[in-house]
Amino acid sequence: MKFREYEAKQIFREAGIPVPNSVLITSADEANAAQKKVAEKVVLKAQVDVGGRGKAGGILPANAENISDVARDLFAKTIKGLPVEKILVEEALEISHEYYLSITIDRAKKMPLILFSSEGGVEIETLAKERPEALRRVYVDPSFVTLPDFIVRNVIGTNPKEIGTIVRDLFAVFRSRDAVLAEINPLVMTPKGILAADGKIILDDNSLIRQGISENRDLTPREAEAEKHGFSYVELEGNIGVIGNGAGLTMATLDIISHYHGKAANFLDVGGGAASDRVMYAVQLVASMPGVKVIVVNLLGGITRCDEVAKGIIEAGVPQPVIVRIAGTNEEEGRRLLQECGYVMSDTMDAAIRAAVEVVQ
Repeated sequence: MKFREYEAKQIFREAGIPVPNSVLITSADEANAAQKKVAEKVVLKAQVDVGGRGKAGGILPANAENISDVARDLFAKTIKGLPVEKILVEEALEISHEYYLSITIDRAKKMPLILFSSEGGVEIETLAKERPEALRRVYVDPSFVTLPDFIVRNVIGTNPKEIGTIVRDLFAVFRSRDAVLAEINPLVMTPKGILAADGKIILDDNSLIRQGISENRDLTPREAEAEKHGFSYVELEGNIGVIGNGAGLTMATLDIISHYHGKAANFLDVGGGAASDRVMYAVQLVASMPGVKVIVVNLLGGITRCDEVAKGIIEAGVPQPVIVRIAGTNEEEGRRLLQECGYVMSDTMDAAIRAAVEVVQ
């Protein structure tokens, strides 16, 4: 789950990382009072969970004379499809230099990785690709609770020593918040010192309860519904709905859809031992996705009973055609129930997927 900029900066502030003065507003009527608390010259920053919001018109300069109008215009915008509901009114900074600093997880090495560059304020992916030598990479032993001096020196090199303190504090945030990413881009040099001009924190979704967060607000309504039922669910951009049991089988289904030049609308793994009501919820969930024209149900019956699968499909009663491949426990009974209700049955996964692709082509 992502923290928005104002939330990340509050966490930074509590951790001792210097941040610009700012006030959060939820309406243009609050803009004048916020500006008076912050600074004579300010920037208004839309609090939306997208990258590149500055280029999309989501960060605007303002002063006492025009702040209400600028805030009103910004609240009326959508930034990359997202409405602006909150704005951070922040002091305008006199920036003499920009740096980049982040801590993430290298999943291949299973270690925290600190990334630092003296060229901040840019797309870090572009910098890493075009000028990899400009990006320092320093790995941290997962057993370290705090950063030892030698790691901090390796990170900052000959850059200002004040950055070293921020590196330590950001690592403390990274650990205490169960983050998969803690990023400052840019970290800026100003007459007031070095400040985190922007901030991003992404939590490990598995840690939300430990962090005292009851709901993952990044989930779409369908993703939240899938989580409630314990489904492994990912939304894609195609028109063929997919339901399987087991990640490997479900991924294989997606791969074969792509092989036959179709496009999957989702990944949904109902898990093992799915009863009829669980299958019903899964089929209804996939059918509710806009653009889904056909659904492939590809299930192997081990601890999952094929007759329960069949009952769930029938009870779902969705308008889209449902093409079914089931095999295993109580397969004959499951096939009989589905055939009596007119469902298309396939003997193999390949045949079921080819039939689904033909429906949408």
